[in-house]
Amino acid sequence: MSAARSTLGGMAGQTTDRPALRIVPAAEAPFADVETVFGTRGDPATCWCQWYKIPGPDWRSVGVDDLRARLEAQLTAPGAGPGLLAYSGEEPVGWCAVEPRANLPRLRRSRTVKSGTAHGDLDDPGVWAVSCFVVPRAHRGLGVGSELARAAIAFAHSNGAAVLEAYAVDPTAKAKPSAAELFPGTVSMFAAAGFAEVARPSPTRVVMQVEFAGAAR
Repeated sequence: MSAARSTLGGMAGQTTDRPALRIVPAAEAPFADVETVFGTRGDPATCWCQWYKIPGPDWRSVGVDDLRARLEAQLTAPGAGPGLLAYSGEEPVGWCAVEPRANLPRLRRSRTVKSGTAHGDLDDPGVWAVSCFVVPRAHRGLGVGSELARAAIAFAHSNGAAVLEAYAVDPTAKAKPSAAELFPGTVSMFAAAGFAEVARPSPTRVVMQVEFAGAAR
């Protein structure tokens, strides 16, 4: 399946007053729609999915406008792009970051990844990662993240991934986790999408993956 102009997921069982979700590579969407999902307040609007791409010592020196510009440049660069965008009708309602793990240098220092991955070569271009979800408050609890997780599998596979990893949060292991803590996605969400647990580096963090049969390694 080509990533170009593709619809990567749809949600079954919607109520009649809410359209089925349409999920597309964010590189094919207007950047204004990405901006709508990230909003103007809260963590997404001050990170723009750049946290894992900028080494720690450099993070404080990069302003919000530059972070936004970096994401826009990544979405307009050649290639599949770094994520997916979900729509309900014509309204953008969610974002999922999914791309080769090697593009995320800060993951090299993550204890969750280093102690939990089954694929230790962090330069392996065949290992992809789901690193972040953004769903505006008005659209939470409606299955947007779950459908994005399913679509991430199709997106990674169609763009040559051999493995797709996720670094899920187990909210049952901690009393009342905040919404901000759930940005990597939850265990139940990834399990429903078809990911399998491969390691539990801590009580609250779980490495999950999908391996694609026949993929060249």
